[in-house]
Amino acid sequence: MQPVPDFDPGRVARSLLRRSRQGALATLMSSSGAPYCSLVNLASHPDGSPVLLISRLALHTRNVLADPRVSLMLDERAPGDPLEGARIMLAGTAEEAGESDVLSLRQRYLRVHPTAEVFVDFKDFSFFRIRPSGAHLVAGFGRIVDLAPERFLTDLTGAEGLLEAEEGAVAHMNADHLDALKLYATKLLGAAPGEWICTGCDPDGLDLQADTRVLRLDFPRRIVTPSALRQVLRELAEKARAVNN
Repeated sequence: MQPVPDFDPGRVARSLLRRSRQGALATLMSSSGAPYCSLVNLASHPDGSPVLLISRLALHTRNVLADPRVSLMLDERAPGDPLEGARIMLAGTAEEAGESDVLSLRQRYLRVHPTAEVFVDFKDFSFFRIRPSGAHLVAGFGRIVDLAPERFLTDLTGAEGLLEAEEGAVAHMNADHLDALKLYATKLLGAAPGEWICTGCDPDGLDLQADTRVLRLDFPRRIVTPSALRQVLRELAEKARAVNN
């Protein structure tokens, strides 16, 4: 089915990836090859690919270690009929994070799942990243489309400076600029007031969270340096303050 003209499937898929905190993970049983599905918590890599923190004691982890092919179903959890909300089925392979990536993934994961702090360092737990091979998006009538990874993942080329500064930038926003985060959420994204915090940033946008509510604020242009991040955040704060003023 061809998408309607005003529909941007890549943007919808990117938003779902960034906002999802749980998903249904499908693996292949190591003993029989039969399909197996489980509920998992997830965060996102800076490029948007899903990150899992899973235990080797879990059946799905044993399955992944035997055969890394997986699929992951994510949905909007919209009120009412869940089939009316957008959803994606992501196909790919699950890879255990290398030692050089663990720290950054740990920081990103704990910002969105702080309760995982009590077990994140247990020896049986490891971070796995799902590297997508494609996605099937269903977002309503006339809005069903298959997407290649480059359509929904964020290009990190040249963004090393931004990624290195992310932890400090997020901490700074949450310590000194909660008023701006509230404005982004309520004035630019139309959310209800709450204790909005920043949980991550990348070249394409900012992730916001308040309790179980999660928002994605897209940047008006691609950002790859800390100075460019500061500039665009100032611009967005000014735009938010001008709403209804």
